[in-house]
Amino acid sequence: MSGNDTTRRRFLTAAGTAGAAALAGCSGDTDSTPTSTDDSGGDTPTATPEPQTTTELPEPSTREGYLQRANRHCHTQAPWTFLHRQYSVYGLSNDINWKPRRDERVDAYAIEPATDSGDSATMTQTAMDSGLDPQDHRETPTDNIVLQAYEGLLERDAEGKIISVLATDYQRLGETTVQFTVRDNVSFHSGDSLTPEDVAYSINRIVKESVGIASPQADQLVGVAGAAVQSSGDRTVKVNLTGLNPIVFQSFATYCDIMNKSWVTNHDNAYINQNMEGTGPFKLANYEQGVKVEYTRNDDYWQEPAALSSFTINSAAESSTRVNKLLGGESDIVVNVPPQEVGRVNNNEGTKVSAVPSTRVIFNAMRYDVEPFDDPKFRRAVNYAVDLDSIIKNVLQTFGDATGQPTLEGFFGYNGDLDPYPQDKAKAEALVEESGYAGAEIELVTPIGRYLKDVEIAQAVAAQVDELSNVSASAKQVEFSTLVSQVTTGNIEDKPHWYLLGWGNATFDAIQTIQPLLASDGSLTSYKNDELDRLLNKAQSLPSQPN
Repeated sequence: MSGNDTTRRRFLTAAGTAGAAALAGCSGDTDSTPTSTDDSGGDTPTATPEPQTTTELPEPSTREGYLQRANRHCHTQAPWTFLHRQYSVYGLSNDINWKPRRDERVDAYAIEPATDSGDSATMTQTAMDSGLDPQDHRETPTDNIVLQAYEGLLERDAEGKIISVLATDYQRLGETTVQFTVRDNVSFHSGDSLTPEDVAYSINRIVKESVGIASPQADQLVGVAGAAVQSSGDRTVKVNLTGLNPIVFQSFATYCDIMNKSWVTNHDNAYINQNMEGTGPFKLANYEQGVKVEYTRNDDYWQEPAALSSFTINSAAESSTRVNKLLGGESDIVVNVPPQEVGRVNNNEGTKVSAVPSTRVIFNAMRYDVEPFDDPKFRRAVNYAVDLDSIIKNVLQTFGDATGQPTLEGFFGYNGDLDPYPQDKAKAEALVEESGYAGAEIELVTPIGRYLKDVEIAQAVAAQVDELSNVSASAKQVEFSTLVSQVTTGNIEDKPHWYLLGWGNATFDAIQTIQPLLASDGSLTSYKNDELDRLLNKAQSLPSQPN
């Protein structure tokens, strides 16, 4: 199979994928009531009608209905240039056995040697970490580095099912209280025993800024107010919620690594970001910031020790460099193999490609508080200017699915009545004129090599917008670490005006994309709107299934 003529269907048939997400829940409201009302005052009809708004729709009656309505709001107000669902495409050495996950987790504990060449493995990803503090980051490259040493109360298996890890039991005690029972006989890498106090402290360190840091993960545990140990000698931890929080266990199955309280409080942030003290299957052996992280097996792990004796993570922003490392035997797993390299990897003796549709949406955020992106008409114009089908076909070679809302198909709250924006240059130019921003010059900031074909996608988007007669657009490349440092400060003013980003959502619930990225109090938000906040708040006050 050549790299040039690879299609998604042929490739996934050959490589295999995980099944589509099946998420329990009622059908909810479909938001399908037609309306001709335009939130921004009405536009002159053209061949492409403006998106329907929520103005004249009846109030939803279910949580799913509110999330679907939130997705409709986002589609209509267009705080993003909607792009596509990312496919995770890995290159693998035949020396290991490992299957990719849709949530992009690469857990060395799941890797097994497949030959007699040794029990060590190396992974090359697109970027290194932003520090080793598991509660002070928001990006997948760091996740994959810290998860080798740190663990949560709950996790998800490769099929997406919630499983117990450092908690042996979890239950809802009331509408605003849940409880975890902490596993006994678990030790941190230093030898300290895991205690319920460690668990409560770890939760509070994320959701309470006064505990130690302003964690950028606070809205990953949205609705969690704090935690406390029930009583001395008891292994249970009670977690208080601000409301019903219908996805509290889904959130804990994805977020909140448990840290050693005494270790954290006895060291400063610089030390914590260069060392690891977890309970996981691997211990930190060597850390060269920005270069590599080396681990050794934790032989005192509370479960069966890992099959690998050692594991190394390094990075290369250029996809060709990653592929060459794989083909040269320097790496056993490389991420984001570009479509044009698939044939070279599959045709090479000793390597293969494996892929899966991920839980990640790729988008261009547009800051609502700066010109010209403060007008929804201009934001919609940008969407109408972009030819998603062309980008997916010609840039991604069909390794992607077009999107028109923040939530991916198969997730709870996805609105099946919304289609991606079609390309309509005449409509786009008309909206630019109506916005009052004719002649605008805009710049799209993109990371280099973090996502599959990210630079090429950004260049295509900018070029298509630049084809409008009344807008000038260009693309600017920056290191991923630079973009991360701008978008994770918690201040919207620090973010570029228009930037390419990806967001993975391993809870399979719409709230965990829309809340952090688009709600007024979202730590990564580029948008603020009272109606969207209302819809999200209502969604969080209702169960995922009707009573």
